[in-house]
Formats: sequence, C-alpha cells, structure tokens
Amino acid sequence: MSRLINYRGLLIRTASAMVLCVAAPAALAQAGPAAETSRDVVTIVGQTIEETLPQELEKYGSDLEVVTSAEIRNQGFVDAQQALQMKVPGLFVAPRGGPFAYMDISLQGSRTQDMLLLVDGVRINNRLYSGTMSDTLPASMIERIEVLKGGQGLFYGTQAAAGVINMVTRGYTDDFNGLVTVGGDTNDSIHVDGYARGKAGPGNYVVYASQDKSNGHDLYDARQPSSSDTDRSYDIWSAGGKYRIELTENLAIDARYQHTDARLDNPNATLVAFSKNERDEDIASLGVDFQATEWAQLLVKGYWHDWDSTYTTIRNTVQPGTGVITGQTISDLNTYWGFEDKGINALAKLTPGGPFEYVVGYDFQQYSGKDDVLLIAEQEEEVNAFFGQVRSDELIENASFAVGVRHNETSGSSKTIWNASARYDFTPGLYAQANAGTSFLLPTAEQLYAIDPFSTLGNPNVEAEEAENFNIGLGGEFGAGPFFAWQATYFTRDIDNRIQFADCDPSDPATDCATLYPDLDPSYFNEGLYINLPGTVEVRGFELSGTADLRNGFTAIASYTDAKSNVEGGAQLVRVPRSYGKVGASYEPESGSWGVDANVLWVGKLENTVAGFGRLEYGDYVVADLAAHVFLDTDQKHKLTARVENLLDEEYRTALGSALVDGTLTSQRFQVGTLGVPRTLHISYSYGF
Repeated sequence: MSRLINYRGLLIRTASAMVLCVAAPAALAQAGPAAETSRDVVTIVGQTIEETLPQELEKYGSDLEVVTSAEIRNQGFVDAQQALQMKVPGLFVAPRGGPFAYMDISLQGSRTQDMLLLVDGVRINNRLYSGTMSDTLPASMIERIEVLKGGQGLFYGTQAAAGVINMVTRGYTDDFNGLVTVGGDTNDSIHVDGYARGKAGPGNYVVYASQDKSNGHDLYDARQPSSSDTDRSYDIWSAGGKYRIELTENLAIDARYQHTDARLDNPNATLVAFSKNERDEDIASLGVDFQATEWAQLLVKGYWHDWDSTYTTIRNTVQPGTGVITGQTISDLNTYWGFEDKGINALAKLTPGGPFEYVVGYDFQQYSGKDDVLLIAEQEEEVNAFFGQVRSDELIENASFAVGVRHNETSGSSKTIWNASARYDFTPGLYAQANAGTSFLLPTAEQLYAIDPFSTLGNPNVEAEEAENFNIGLGGEFGAGPFFAWQATYFTRDIDNRIQFADCDPSDPATDCATLYPDLDPSYFNEGLYINLPGTVEVRGFELSGTADLRNGFTAIASYTDAKSNVEGGAQLVRVPRSYGKVGASYEPESGSWGVDANVLWVGKLENTVAGFGRLEYGDYVVADLAAHVFLDTDQKHKLTARVENLLDEEYRTALGSALVDGTLTSQRFQVGTLGVPRTLHISYSYGF
C-alpha cells in the first residue's frame, strides 16, 4: 500500500510540474510580445589548437559527436554520465549506482578500458588506474561533451583504442554572463550550481561551483539481512576557475584549476553496515599559446591531476550457520589509494603554404600511484611520446586526408602506432569517410603490482595490449525546408595480448604463482593473477544514425548499434552489449520560451561471468526520460525545468554478480543485480544574468 501511495504522490508531482512547464507559455503569451532576451548566441573566444583538435579530426575523416550545454540544461542531467547515456549515438553507458558512480561504457563494441576520458584535454582515467572515470564530474560545469570515435591513440596515447570523450568546461566570453541553478529530486537529492564569466582586467575569466547531495536509492535487487546499509548516498562539492590573458596579439597564457571533494557511499548486498569513499581531486593546467608566424602556431601546456581517496568499511559479523548479526568489525579505516599525474604537452600546427599542413607534438607524462587496498606500493613511471601528422584538404578536389605516426617510450615498453583517415564529398549531400590505424593499452597498476590475498595478484611481466581499428562510413543530408541527415558506419577492432585475470596453475609456467612470486606467502595464491591471453578479440559491427529538423521547432535523432565483440572461441565480451539503440526528440517554438524533450534508450542482452553460477545474461531493458522547461519571464532569465527519469519505472540491472549467503557453511551464493535509477522526478529553477 505504501508503494502505491508513493507512486500516486510521484505522479501528482510529475503532472503538476509538467502542467506548469507546458501551461506557463500561454500565460506569458498574454503578457504581450517577447522582449529582447538573454538567450542570444554567446560567442566563445580564445580557443587553442588543442581545443579545436576534435573538430579538425572530424574534417579529416574521424567521427565526432557533440552534446551541448543547452541539451544538458534543458534535459536536467545531473552528471556527465547521464548525458552520455541518453544522447550519444553508438555509445553505451551503464552507471553502476546512479549519478556520480563508476560506469560500464562501450563505444562501438569496446570495453570500458578502451575509452579515454579527458577534462579540458587532461586525462581522467589515469594510466595507473584506468577505471577512475567521471564519477565526480557534475554536468553543470560543462560547455560541451565531445566524443571522437575510432582509434585515437595518435594524439591521445594509451587507452584511446576505441575513442575519446572530452568534457569541455565553460568557455571564455567577452560579455559578462552567468547562471545560478537550484534543484532537487524525489530521491531526497539537492543540487546547487552557478557560474559567471566575462572580462576582468586584461583577460577573460570563468568561475563555477556546484554542490550535489542525495540519500540515493536501493542499489540491489537482492540482499542479505546482514546488509544494513541499503541506499547509496553521495555528497559532492566542486569549484573551478580559469583565466586567459593575451599578452600580445600573438601570445596568450591560460591558467585553469578545478577542485572536487566527494563522499560516495559504497554499499554491498551482504555484511556491510557502513562503507564510503572520500575523494579529494585537483586538476590544474597552465598553457602558453603562441602564434610564432603566420604559418606556425604553438601550444605548450603543463598539467597536474591529483586524485586521493580514503576507503572506510564497517562490516557486520554473523554467526556461522544462522546468519544472526553478532557484532561489527572495521575492515578498512581511511585506507588510502590514489595517484598523481603530471606532464607537459607541446603541440604545433604548421601551414607553410602549398597543399599540406603539419601537426607535430611531444608528450611527457609522469605517473605515481599507491593503493593500500590492493597493497600496491608507491609506483612511478615516466612516458615520453613524439607524434606527427601530415594532412591536406587541397591536394584532391572534394577530399581531405591525414596520415600520422606516434612513438611511445616507457620504462617497461616501447610502442609505435600509426593512423590514417580521409573524407570524400561526392556531392554536397553525400560523403564517405574512413579512419584506420593501431592503438595500445598499457597495463594498469593493479595488473602489474597488486598483491591482495583476497583478490588478485599483479604480474610485472604483463605486456601492453595492441589494437588495430578500421571505421568506414557513408552519410548524407537532404532537404531545403525540413532537413534530414543520415550516416551508416561499419567498424572493426582487433585486440591482441589481451590482459585478463587467470587462476594460478602450477602446471603452466605463465600462471605458476609459486614460480613468479617465490618470496610471497602461498596464501596469496588463492585467487590468481593477470596474464596476456593468446588469441585475438575481434570486434565487428555497424552503427546507423539519422537526424531530422522540421524547421518548425521539432528535431529528432535516432541511432542503432550492433557489435559482435568476440573473444577466442566466439563468446561475446562480458559487460558489452551486442546491440542497443536510442531515440530522442525535442520541440521548442521560435520564441524559445519553452520546450519539451524526450529520450528513449533500449539495451539488448549482456552477459557476465558470475562466481558460483557461470555465465549469466542480464540487460534487455528500455529506459525513457521526459523533460520540459519554461522561461517564467519575457526576458528569459528565470527558468523552470522538470525531468522524469525512467518514466516507465523500468526495473533494470546495470551489473550482475553474486555474494555469499549469510552464515553459510557450504559457500552458498545468491545472485545480485545492481539496479538502475528508479522513476525519479527532477525539478530545478535557474536564473541567468
């Protein structure tokens, strides 16, 4: 009965919000014609060759998707992951715990670790900890999200085997403007954010801050009585700023800094009474942009990314055979894990005349990391990389192409990769494009150095993974009034030297833990270690996408992806869906005073290897969002936004595992599904100035 009452209340609140958002324009219309609004196009200034690189790579044959800040604001997305999940064609995202959580991500059949995430060009999933993603990045600070598809190791290095996601923070403007937003949702969440930008003294500035708190939702579809911490809460505070000053017409300096404090709940389906990760993250960079001559532009940028986390867990103890809780123990108390990533990037664009232009660069990266959870001692590594690209859009009429090479040197390995891409316009409404090359994925700190008797062993002899990729697409556009565009892409990716966890096997020298670790206590051999597997992972698939703009305020986009990601023997990669699709539609009248957005996500079946059960299926779900926004005044400064996340209240699993039954004497296990966010109403008010 209480569930019915909760739903009834939710539906009443939802209906009220939607009626207000849709009915308010009629009231505004009675007030007379709209005055000049604050929604005029804002001109972004001071973009560097690094910031325009994705758009240039698109020109030469790479596939680029962009999610704008207007889409994020109008549809009420809380963090970057929600926007990626619902808006980007070809990209699968499954947050494992709602907003600000780790996620499984797959671009055109890739694994999570095949994707590189950046904030303003600074890598977030660090070389030593490839799984640290955008789990503490609010959506409010984002100007746009850029998703480059296909192998992008040439400019971005390791982990860009399937593509790159770059979160670009608010851009510089000459005119003073800003926005303040407050909101909440039916999961007892609150959200406050704001930014301001303009000119100050001789330069331009941007400052921004946000606060997100939530009691969260029940994370699992099954649990034991010993699990007394049920809902996943979070508390995240972020603030940042940047300043760009042009010392001369040809010389500019750009300084950026962003800090995040986060407390993220880490519940479990069994035994956990209290568990949390506390994060302290800093991202800083200092760049010098120099137009040396009319044909030579240079950017030199130093960056620093520091990521520190302490891990605390209090577990319930249970009586064997009965499962009765008898007390509590502290298994971790502010246990540390984190990393520091710093380096220098130099990038030069040379246009000396003639049909060719050149881009050359150098990367120096220094990583250090430590993990007291996985017992990884302080480790440090340096990487030096040189790369260059030759490209032209003049040599062949209606064609553009680029060819490049990168050499990467670390203390443990040396890799040289290449990339070639091209685009040809048959007519103004029909084109073909292709992107081919090689990439690499250096092993992580866990894969190299972990010594955990309850989990895994690292292997210092493990080698880097190698990947070959090929994307080819055909697309076009038509319509003088209503406008339509389409694209069909075929993609392949082969991965060799795949790094995988394997059981310790004394009969195999490659996995004989006693031989590899002669000085280690044999009790550490209970689980296994990481090795390079023989054989090739083969990814083969296609992506279809189409957009429509009816020129009357209505726009729509649809996409479908089918990807066979087969390991040796033919099985699909775990946690990688075979097929998924998205449909989105928006309506905004010419006045821009209100709008409605809808998104539908369909995900096919996924599989995972579950302890005690073998290989199991999950997934196969549909999630729909509905959002509406309305400006409450004719100057369009006051705005109300409402979004119903998971409109149909689909109960779906974003991950699948197992755990021990309370008090079992026979190691009996039960299945545990991690649940997506239930139907949730988000309401926010913003004031623009």
